[in-house]
Amino acid sequence: MKALLLTHGSRGDVQPFAALAAALTGAGHEVVLAAPASSAAMADPFCARVIPLDDGTNKLVEDRAAWEAVERNFRGLRGKRLGLRLLRHNRVAMRRVFDDLAVLGRMLAAEDDVDVVVHQVNVPGHAIAELLGVPAVPVCLQPFWVPTPSFADPLFPYPLPAALNRVSYASTRTFVRALTGGAARFRREGLGLPRRRFAHDPLRRPDGTRAPVLQAFSRHVLPPRARYPESVHTPGFFFLPPAPWTPPADLAAFLAAGPPPVYVGFGSMVGSDPARTGQIVATALRATGVRAVVALGRGGIRPDGLGRDAFCLTQAPHDWLFPRMAAIVHHGGAGTTGAALAAGRPQVVCPFMFDQPWFGRRLSALGVAPRPQPLRELTAGGLARAIGDAVRGTAPDRARELGELVRAEDGTGHAVKVLEALHLGIGSAKP
Repeated sequence: MKALLLTHGSRGDVQPFAALAAALTGAGHEVVLAAPASSAAMADPFCARVIPLDDGTNKLVEDRAAWEAVERNFRGLRGKRLGLRLLRHNRVAMRRVFDDLAVLGRMLAAEDDVDVVVHQVNVPGHAIAELLGVPAVPVCLQPFWVPTPSFADPLFPYPLPAALNRVSYASTRTFVRALTGGAARFRREGLGLPRRRFAHDPLRRPDGTRAPVLQAFSRHVLPPRARYPESVHTPGFFFLPPAPWTPPADLAAFLAAGPPPVYVGFGSMVGSDPARTGQIVATALRATGVRAVVALGRGGIRPDGLGRDAFCLTQAPHDWLFPRMAAIVHHGGAGTTGAALAAGRPQVVCPFMFDQPWFGRRLSALGVAPRPQPLRELTAGGLARAIGDAVRGTAPDRARELGELVRAEDGTGHAVKVLEALHLGIGSAKP
């Protein structure tokens, strides 16, 4: 089987697809992966071919006005004005990505040897699959794509009666379509496909029936008894296979010099005022008296004032680092959440946007984290108390229990079985 994998976004969007590529290649299949140029190389060891796409919206990471719009949740006149600016910039950035995808689709149509297209749900891989005449399998990295009657769309901003849970998911689709734009033009001009019903719905096949869907997160983070259609599989997080890694000597020495530290890092999240965020983190760490490993990321935390009990790093594999920590303070992205859960460590979530507040609330409800500390409300005192709550009480024990459940799942392994069954036309079992 030859699988085309399509993804776009930050490193956290690309890494699960690199993990799936590794599992497919290990099972004897051929993989072509297309991903943003800035992070596509991480999939090189697992693919027959890696095709870099324009970085698109990744180029907007330093746009402080865009971050302010998101942090305000587009509230007020300024929030809406900044939101419109973000919409325009985002669409312009995504136009180049759609152009690259159109070139890729036409090229693969000429080669005529792809068997299945596996795509991030917000990347129009289903249109490329339609052009190629092969099945499409959308991958959802967050739980706000597939409507369920069990809970409302995690991004919906207001409480709803349970009867409206399924309806609420239309809001995210409308927002994403407005934010990315270009899908109709991509189908018509880029791929030469005719208009049809359900053309914009990645969860449906061209004939209108439900497409098989992979939700690349653990069912253990969902609310109890969450219900999905039979076509939806939730096998677990997609983790890269462990790889040998030797820490730098100074990091190894820091870890050996005292009790396990607390990890603090917000990944690719920068925010509108990194200096303020760094000051809050530094003050909170001094107040708690804990040792800390601080990941500077793209500048979301600056090292000023962190002190001698904090070790600053730019990058380290989460699967190596997190098990050596006392707690994980992070932004609540799906990938970091999964890595922290698998490590069996308590967490403190400081959500910035989108799905992150939902993951923060769920981790708190599961007992592995205190109440979330949203970035727009973050204070040194609140963060210090949350760190103290995470490393004491019942959170460490509950985190160890949940970690065992998450590690027992085989997200990529089951995903491979779903794709193999689809290729053979024999259906597939639920995880």
